[in-house]
Amino acid sequence: MKTFYKNRLPHLAPIGATFFVTFRLADSLPTNIIQKLSTEFEQKCQALKAQNIPNLPDRIREERKRYFGKFEHQLDTKIYGSCYLAHPEIATIVADRMQQYNGQLYQLHAYCIMPNHVHLLMDTMEQLKVSEDVYLEDAPLNYVQLNEIMRLIKGGSARLANQALGREGAFWMKDSYDHYVRNEREWGNIIRYILNNPVNAGLVNDWQAWPFSYCNPAL
Repeated sequence: MKTFYKNRLPHLAPIGATFFVTFRLADSLPTNIIQKLSTEFEQKCQALKAQNIPNLPDRIREERKRYFGKFEHQLDTKIYGSCYLAHPEIATIVADRMQQYNGQLYQLHAYCIMPNHVHLLMDTMEQLKVSEDVYLEDAPLNYVQLNEIMRLIKGGSARLANQALGREGAFWMKDSYDHYVRNEREWGNIIRYILNNPVNAGLVNDWQAWPFSYCNPAL
């Protein structure tokens, strides 16, 4: 079963899939950069649709990856905004919130909390698990979809972070980037990408030196 939902961008969220999610602070990028990148993406997608090519979904997915890459480059190389996640107290709030639903709504594979954004890799097959090696074929009635999982993580952490900072207003950007992982090779590439994000951003020389990175020791 596959589910679509839409905020600013369309999202494909298959039931029980493994997801790579990136979410960021509300002020992590200037509005003009967001608008420029979003317009470029939409124009490229419209141009692809006009060509009426048979592999359109794959081409749009590749275009979305490029769109994400441009956003990521801006977040890593041109630090902008409050960067509240650089404060250990605030990063701990976010980490605790992600761990809160681990083993319940998903299996947490890895995450990295950067100064202005977060990368997260999780497996929602956990909700279909009956026993150690037995899984449901269909989603149960109480299945929690990806957009609701992200609402729980972002909503709860935003409330606590704002309290700790003595502020009000939007903490996270409304939309998130999410991508469902299609094979083991892609999964491995994403794990390495997440853990090495602080290294590639020039913040540390070794990923284990970054205090707010996590990799499931069972993997």
